[in-house]
Amino acid sequence: MMFFLRICAMSFRSLLVHPLRSILATLGVIIGVAAVVSAMSILEGMKASFNEGFSTIGTNRLFVLPGQQRRGGRSVGSVETLTLDDCEAIRKECDKVRSATPQINSGGLVRFLSKNSTVAILGTDEQYSAVNNYNPAYGRFINKADVLSDSAVVVLGQKVYKDLFGGRPAIGETIKISGLLGTKGFEVIGVMEEKGNLFFTDVDNQVIIPITTAMNKLYGLKSVGMIMADSVSPETADIDAAKDQIKKLLRRRHRIRPGATDDFQVQAQQEFLAQFQSFQSIIAVVLGSISMISLVVGGIGIMNIMLVAVTERTREIGVRMAMGAQRWDVLKQFLIEAGVVSFFGGSLGVLAGWGLGRTIEQITRIFETVTTSSSVILALAMATGVGLISGIYPAYKASRLDPIEALRYE
Repeated sequence: MMFFLRICAMSFRSLLVHPLRSILATLGVIIGVAAVVSAMSILEGMKASFNEGFSTIGTNRLFVLPGQQRRGGRSVGSVETLTLDDCEAIRKECDKVRSATPQINSGGLVRFLSKNSTVAILGTDEQYSAVNNYNPAYGRFINKADVLSDSAVVVLGQKVYKDLFGGRPAIGETIKISGLLGTKGFEVIGVMEEKGNLFFTDVDNQVIIPITTAMNKLYGLKSVGMIMADSVSPETADIDAAKDQIKKLLRRRHRIRPGATDDFQVQAQQEFLAQFQSFQSIIAVVLGSISMISLVVGGIGIMNIMLVAVTERTREIGVRMAMGAQRWDVLKQFLIEAGVVSFFGGSLGVLAGWGLGRTIEQITRIFETVTTSSSVILALAMATGVGLISGIYPAYKASRLDPIEALRYE
């Protein structure tokens, strides 16, 4: 133990004597570890946000999406097939479906007097609030009359409200919303509670308008972008039954012949989760590969600095061996020093990775990054392992020096 601590002290002394050289030598390790830590922080943050979104809406959610147009075996866009009547039919005819709500999602500019804000624009109906457990803090949500009459009313997310009104009363005021059909005035009827992220959407930076208004007055659409439905219970049998009922109903309504490809998709929440986990695994492999390349480059740098250290300390090695140090003692010394140097670079990389993750979080504001202790330990273990492997040759070279020749070295 004392030998290990003495070698660590000598290593840190070497770092202090040549700090710039040490940092440059471990630059690859620093970059590699920073990439590992930031990547894992981002992936953990995405996973936490995704799971939080699912837990918020429950486990019995079904997503009815338009089918995909394919050209040359590749997907080139969505088929515009889902309608408001399809959503109404699902509500009335599928007894395994508890609720269903249509959505149109877009983005645009909203303006109040001289203040502008770029926001997400959601067109939906009166059931959206209850289905997603997302309620107004002030005023009211859109109702069935608003939907039936294409009313120009809007409910603001908390961030939009603060950006445009800065805390002053907003109910009854008129804001401008820009769409494909031009800019229209909308009366503010409510402000939603602060919610954060729902899936990957920052609903606080969102405005909600009646779906008929979005279709007819802002975008000129005949179809909806998605229908969200809930089965009567979270039991797997009920979810599967609701999914089958929706498929049979839409096939009949869309006149799809037996054996033909559906012009829609129905996916359960767990299918989305499985797809996300698969996507996460792919991203982890890609980022991990890039990080390993950086660590290999860093290992080469550590090998070089240790070879320089062996040359600079040849006489010191000769003195140690003349005083009785064995070759194994010299080998251990330089291996430990290589590991300490790499650990030092890895520690700097952890700090850089944490800072990079936080910076990405502040820039995107989509989800919070999560830096776990396991990711830090893994990154430091990888860095130290690379250092030890890179130090094998310099340590072996040092242990094979002839004591007499080493003492003569100038």
